[in-house]
Amino acid sequence: MKRISIGSWAYAIGPYENEPIDFETVYKTLAKMGFDGVEIGGFGIHPNPETHPSKEERAALVEGMDNAGIKVSGFVPNLWGEQLLNTEDTSAYIAAFKQGAEFARDMGTAGVRVDCVQEPDILVGADEDAIRNRLVKTWQECCSIAADYDTYVTWEFEPGFAFNKPSQIKRIVEEVNRDNFGLEFDTCHAEMVALGARQPGEKEITEGGCLELAKQFKGMINHIHLIDSDGTLHHDETSAHPPFGEGYLDFDAITPVLAENDLSHDWWTIDLCFWPDAWNLTEKCKIAIDELNQKYG
Repeated sequence: MKRISIGSWAYAIGPYENEPIDFETVYKTLAKMGFDGVEIGGFGIHPNPETHPSKEERAALVEGMDNAGIKVSGFVPNLWGEQLLNTEDTSAYIAAFKQGAEFARDMGTAGVRVDCVQEPDILVGADEDAIRNRLVKTWQECCSIAADYDTYVTWEFEPGFAFNKPSQIKRIVEEVNRDNFGLEFDTCHAEMVALGARQPGEKEITEGGCLELAKQFKGMINHIHLIDSDGTLHHDETSAHPPFGEGYLDFDAITPVLAENDLSHDWWTIDLCFWPDAWNLTEKCKIAIDELNQKYG
């Protein structure tokens, strides 16, 4: 059986940006719902290196979560304000990543999530090879830093950021070529990538959608997010992340394929990013993923 968590960002950004749910309320409520953990989005008031700068503060937070029976399945550092693909000097990004890796270690989790930061159109008319090489070298350095903190790097590919074509995704993983680097496979993002959403130039449509990408990326996946897809984007930007049952994904086909990946951990994470009323739909999603866990966990 897998341990089940959910991303805290669903209650801190998007519809909840102006009225975020405080983190203590989040993890204590999740515990009552039977969750094993929470995946921390280091945005706004939720825990991050700035809100908890000292080891003592971090240890106190971990103790409070332990007392509630909640662990941390992964950490998402706030790297969206950094330059990555749009600069030759990625040192500031790397420094911010290092802070995130240290924070993840102190919070007792091994997973640190990254993305490509800039939107897909940055590649239009640009030297794609040069940008990709810069990205690969940066992430290789991040992997070395992560290894120092006993963490791994997981790339959440998605339609809202550059390098969102399946061939590009596979090539970057192969070129980074580090044991502690892999893909965060979000089922909703995978479906939208398979549909060619926000891909500049000639689109790469993957027949078979999310299921086919799960097969193609098998062995490259080191972190899993499970949530439905209705084939739409949130504000024409990124995947909509509808709750289980409000989309069309066949999880009885997809989940067993994802379960074949040899992960270094036993977490499955729900992602309700940007979904309206995510807080009140959390328990519904927990019931749905528990059913999948009983079958395929």
